[in-house]
Amino acid sequence: MTGLNRSVLSNDQGNAAVIRWGILGTGNIARQFAEGLKSARGAVLQAVGSRTAATAEDFGTLFGIPHCHVSYEALAADPEVDVVYIATPHPLHKDNSMLCLNAGKAVLCEKPFTINRCEAEEVVACARRNNRFLMEAMWTRFLPAVLQAHRWVWEGLIGKVRMIRADFGFRAGYEEEPRLFELEMGGGGLLDVGIYPISLAAMVLGVHPVKVTTLATLGPTGVDDQSVVALQYENGALALTASAIRTETPQDAHIIGEKGFITLHVPFWRAEAVTLTLPGRDPETHHLPLKGNGYNYEAEAVMDCMRSGETECDAMALDDTIALMGILDTARAQWGLRYPME
Repeated sequence: MTGLNRSVLSNDQGNAAVIRWGILGTGNIARQFAEGLKSARGAVLQAVGSRTAATAEDFGTLFGIPHCHVSYEALAADPEVDVVYIATPHPLHKDNSMLCLNAGKAVLCEKPFTINRCEAEEVVACARRNNRFLMEAMWTRFLPAVLQAHRWVWEGLIGKVRMIRADFGFRAGYEEEPRLFELEMGGGGLLDVGIYPISLAAMVLGVHPVKVTTLATLGPTGVDDQSVVALQYENGALALTASAIRTETPQDAHIIGEKGFITLHVPFWRAEAVTLTLPGRDPETHHLPLKGNGYNYEAEAVMDCMRSGETECDAMALDDTIALMGILDTARAQWGLRYPME
């Protein structure tokens, strides 16, 4: 059963079989996910793994976690953990994910899934070899507003999709967010936030564009300070995406069809409202406030798959994740941007 320990089959919190989570890493994204698990049906935060006792204990105290491990290996070996959320820096995702998969754990790995497509293929192969659940943590895909937008598209309300426009940019300081500007950490806007608009385009138009055209401004440290990535599809549809770590952008998204368009309200990557605009009709806006902080939705999707014995999630399929990493590789190749670990 895809890494599900037998104790998970006991019922708690309503009809949801309890699934025990471990978090590998103790940084900001780990804290956000831990907070999200509080609102996830059937989730128990059982363990945390860090490289130092102090950070593990501090994190454990903050979230009331019973098992605080002083190494990633100890967390992966914990028999009371069913699934591990990988919350470490980008360059560690591959090794950390494979460590947990080889230890028999299901894995939810924070985006970007890996540094490049080759690494993504290795991790996916490891999961399939071990018959364990694996998913990229693209939490935006599971938000109610995004699901509503997707529903309207598939119902044909805006007709054939012709264009997608989306951006995610912010202005970070070199001293406040140093990892964003370090090649050794997989820094730059593309991997950190560019994956959001590109993943949105892929959700609607697919992961196999026929042409990828990009431009980027590389900063003094060599990472992409800002970029645009345009995707062209065989049916003529276009996706225009932008990302930045030194430029504040509107952070909205539009799915534009032959009959109308859909707007995911700012910030689209955690949208709580979505509007359908059709000619001759008043715009129809659905306000869909998040329950919890939003990370709970992807956690619930993971647990639903695990309870059903599935090893991947259709909403964020592993082959799609591999293809998306390939698009990021293509963009970086056009800029001449390579990371030291490649």
